[in-house]
Amino acid sequence: MAILDREEYIEQAYFFKTFLERLDEDLPSQEILTSIKEEILGTTKLPLALDVLRGEMLLKGRLCEGMALLKHYFAPFQTFVMKQAEEDRTKFDQRVALQILEREARYRAGNGNPAGLFVYQFECISRNRLGYDRGMTAISEDPVYNADWREWILRSRLQLGTVEFADLIYFRSEFYLEERRKLVDPHEVPTVPLLFSRQEGRIAKANRGKDPLLLFAALQRQLGYPAVPRSQSSRDLKLPPHLEMRLQRMEKRIQLLEAEAKGKLDLSEFYAQPRSFEDPPDMGEGISQ
Repeated sequence: MAILDREEYIEQAYFFKTFLERLDEDLPSQEILTSIKEEILGTTKLPLALDVLRGEMLLKGRLCEGMALLKHYFAPFQTFVMKQAEEDRTKFDQRVALQILEREARYRAGNGNPAGLFVYQFECISRNRLGYDRGMTAISEDPVYNADWREWILRSRLQLGTVEFADLIYFRSEFYLEERRKLVDPHEVPTVPLLFSRQEGRIAKANRGKDPLLLFAALQRQLGYPAVPRSQSSRDLKLPPHLEMRLQRMEKRIQLLEAEAKGKLDLSEFYAQPRSFEDPPDMGEGISQ
């Protein structure tokens, strides 16, 4: 796979975003793919890719099957994320996966650097528990990373759990070399390729021994790295008003059944309250003489 043109990533971001929006409208995936194809810029390769995705969707019912066939177009990490979302046994939401792919494509279109892309992809794996082994392997196969990056990513995959993520960044940064030259040897030459800039190294050192999520947040604030979308918690979910009323009625019925089973059924709350002498008569009632 080669690095695609900027316009390809822009159209990819639009595709993932629009696909998610129309899924929320309960439209069939096949119809969504057909309609989006007409909206995509015809000078890109994405309309052809959507034909393949639609064909595989009709045959096997999954987007990831078509993406796996288009290894020259969709990055391995993109296919990996969608495959994890469409697995039967996973709790990873497809809607979150589409948001992840949209933000990744948008970052690529903005000429994002390899360091920022790697941190974003790694945080996606970490937050959603997608599996470091296959996830890091998929990341390493992305064409945006050169041979030095691929070697370091695969080596880091084996060090996770024994070495802090902040240390992995710090010891491969220009800031680490700068400190070594101040403390040890002003003419020291790095023995390994430096993959991260001075700023990234400073932020990583400041977050050593802390929760990696704090490191991710700091990199997003300071360097503009894309934020990883999070799944919506159950507390944030709101039912439509008519479903909310039906749910309340069902809960009330269950309470009455439980009270009846225990012999403590009390229907007094449903009795009509007698009207006091001072209450005025209803407007619809006649007034006796």
